[in-house]
Amino acid sequence: MPKNLFKIAKEKKIKYFLISFVDLFGVLRSKLVPTRAIKEMQEAGAGFAGFAAWLDMSPADSDMFGIPDSDSLIQLPWNKEVGWLASDLWMNGKPVDASPRVMLKKQIEKLSKKGLQMKSGVECEYFLISQDGNSIADTRDTQSKPCYDQSALMRRYDLIKEICDCMIEMGWAPYQNDHEDANGQFEMNWDFSNCLQTADRHVFFKFMVRTLAEKKGLRATFMPKPFLNKTGNGCHAHLSIWNKEGKNIFADKKNELGLSKTAYNFMGGIMNSAEALTAWFNPTINSYKRINAPVTASGATWAPNTITYSGNNRTHMIRVPGPGRFELRLMDGATNPYLLQAGILAAGIDGIEKNRNPGKPINVNMYEDGHKVKGAKKLPLTLEKALSHLDKSKVLKDAFSKETINSYIKLKNKEIKKYNSSGIKKIGFKGSKQSNKKSIITQWE
Repeated sequence: MPKNLFKIAKEKKIKYFLISFVDLFGVLRSKLVPTRAIKEMQEAGAGFAGFAAWLDMSPADSDMFGIPDSDSLIQLPWNKEVGWLASDLWMNGKPVDASPRVMLKKQIEKLSKKGLQMKSGVECEYFLISQDGNSIADTRDTQSKPCYDQSALMRRYDLIKEICDCMIEMGWAPYQNDHEDANGQFEMNWDFSNCLQTADRHVFFKFMVRTLAEKKGLRATFMPKPFLNKTGNGCHAHLSIWNKEGKNIFADKKNELGLSKTAYNFMGGIMNSAEALTAWFNPTINSYKRINAPVTASGATWAPNTITYSGNNRTHMIRVPGPGRFELRLMDGATNPYLLQAGILAAGIDGIEKNRNPGKPINVNMYEDGHKVKGAKKLPLTLEKALSHLDKSKVLKDAFSKETINSYIKLKNKEIKKYNSSGIKKIGFKGSKQSNKKSIITQWE
């Protein structure tokens, strides 16, 4: 039963609601609705023109309506007059199939028919950069190995504290904040939850970080690879499946890595579809400057380059840090929060249903000895190649429909065409003499 948003607004003194949705490219779109109109909006939805967003629609199509999910309500901690709502897109009386939150909810429903739910947590890395995007904001953040640098972390204490305080107030149970492996890079961790709530929080987190950084005269970016000589922004996900009795069915104490057969099958499904999923998990041209990147100033890229798994070893695409869960390290900061969770679910469900075997763990440093591993598939090196794998993926077309997959590919191919016709102006990598677009960060990106 949906909550009465008008009544909640009166109790919490909310004057406006942001009714939002995320398009296929991960862009957050919203309408600002006064409380006086929220009753109507909760029933009928806020109207949007689909062609105006990254959705495969035309100007002649009917309006779509964002029906707010009252369970997703977040009162902005820094502006309590405003409440944020995630919404599901509807058109002509039915859900819009090619809309990310709807896509995720359909996979959640499919898993729930098996009496199961996925719980997940995400690790969102971001840079604090100068307003023009040419450099990191902290000119004193210069260590060659800056990860966990206390001084650099504490120079951003005011911002990190404000973001963390907001998460505490919202009940997200944050538990650590750190300076990451690149100069000017940070990560903040909060507790795992059901995958729809994690996706909603992921969307809101990016909005919150950018907003609060702007308030302090800074610019935050989740761009996968803003600086070629620095580690890129990853967005790793930790995954587990639970039954209705609240038992983690990924856990098996008798297994060497603490994983059950179901967990391995789920993992096998992800590995089987990894090349196609890369088109969602690494969705921009810039993403492929993070995958298979040259060694960074810190000494490692921390990004995978092959479709492999291991124990507590961060050089693989999948890491098993402990019993009952595993970490998928493929995704970058540009990934769509809903397609991230939806893609994992679709591939994982396929793995369970088809008893897909991920093979044996590989216990080597893939950055140094990966070339010695026989039979390990490489990740796509370009967005074009990833889209080609997506186009050929029966698993994802069966899960989301051929039409939905084709819509995404069509829009991304337009983006690639625009990139290829753009001029080349390097940013973010001082001293580069190269002119190849693949070797520099371009102004277009």
